[in-house]
Amino acid sequence: MDTAPPRNSGELTYRDAVEADVSVLVPLIESAYRGDSSRSGWTTEADILDGQRTDPESVREIVTTPGSTLLAVERDGELIACCQLEHRGEAAYFGMFAVRPGLQGAGLGRQIIAEAERIARERWSVREMQMTVISVRHELIAWYVRRGYRRTGKLTPFPYGDERVGVPQRDDLAFELLVKDLS
Repeated sequence: MDTAPPRNSGELTYRDAVEADVSVLVPLIESAYRGDSSRSGWTTEADILDGQRTDPESVREIVTTPGSTLLAVERDGELIACCQLEHRGEAAYFGMFAVRPGLQGAGLGRQIIAEAERIARERWSVREMQMTVISVRHELIAWYVRRGYRRTGKLTPFPYGDERVGVPQRDDLAFELLVKDLS
């Protein structure tokens, strides 16, 4: 899928990432969540998690697994954001959402999530979008609630000890399931 406007239009284009994109996607995702660079955006997890957010193997798996994609978002040919979509029966899972930190807060996130919902609905005829958010990320959860997502109160434990997803800086982390009706 390629929805490409004219070059230098400033418009966003969306496409399914391919394996050749992994080397650009991993640093984009890392920059949005971890380390000092993430602090220039508002989605940082740097105060609750150290270490990596993802790795090339995990991103490659999302890109190559049937029923899963990492949606690459470009503006004027430059990769500026991405998000994971995964088909799960009557639902789609939304995850690994990253917007370059210096571009956050300008409305791109709203556009991208709306397009991701449209793509999931059209591609897989799903009725619901699901995601998990670290439960202590109150500002981020509130942002998703304003986009129509509902808190379920269903928590799953954070994978303490699995440094592939980061090194926790606190002992009260869990993932909360958020859902949105797409029908």
